Amino acid sequence: MKEKLINVVSNKNNKTRRVKKDLFEKLESRGYKISQEFDHDAELTISLGGDGSFIKTVQLNHFPKTPIVGINTGTLGFFQEIDPNRIDNFLDLYEQGKYHTEEDKLIRVKIFTKNKVFTEHVINEVVLKGKNSKIVQMQVYINEHHLQIFAGDGMMVSSPIGSTAYNMSVGGSIVYTTLESMQITPIAPIHSSAYRSLLSSLVVDGNTKITLKPTSRYTNGCIVLIDGYEKEYWNLQKVEITLSDKYVKRLVFKEDFYWQNLKDKFI
Repeated sequence: MKEKLINVVSNKNNKTRRVKKDLFEKLESRGYKISQEFDHDAELTISLGGDGSFIKTVQLNHFPKTPIVGINTGTLGFFQEIDPNRIDNFLDLYEQGKYHTEEDKLIRVKIFTKNKVFTEHVINEVVLKGKNSKIVQMQVYINEHHLQIFAGDGMMVSSPIGSTAYNMSVGGSIVYTTLESMQITPIAPIHSSAYRSLLSSLVVDGNTKITLKPTSRYTNGCIVLIDGYEKEYWNLQKVEITLSDKYVKRLVFKEDFYWQNLKDKFI
């Protein structure tokens, strides 16, 4: 491991640039070396921006084992614990070892088309939905057991850390980040004499396999959202979703950070 090497990754908005300049000065004054190109041998990664920057940092660098902490220069900043006005305090606590790490499990998504299988990993959520905002019909299985024929805008499966993102916006439950679980949340389900779609989210344990199979009419009428990024697959047969053995290692400096963050950001 390279001594006192820290990755600093950021977006390019004006506020972030100002904070980045301040951060660089403080790091250099404490003897740290800074890499703006992701180095897997670094002892820490600091992400400047909002939650989108945090997710992008982790995804683009293939879910590294390097611990990561965020400085919030965005709007919501649920992942970003550090206030930009308290960088010195953050660095003091870091150097004193006054923090703990949380390992947030990712979700593994296997996408089966007629001829190929694709594998993705997501931090927040995966969504199977109809193209062009049209309804979609799909079979939903839990560990190979048929649960329902769903009709509506789409079906979401979220991780615990993703439960406060898109999932919460469509009426899903909040799940504590360290619980090994996944949540299935219907998006605008149709509940009528023809369909009996679940109207609320369903939380399952981390050993569960969730399978979403679009009906034959919709095999070319779906898109898959991977942490908000749209991907389209031709002749889509099914999407299998399990909890991954990959994880994001976050540094947490306040024991009550989760609860205070929840109160400050959402209540």
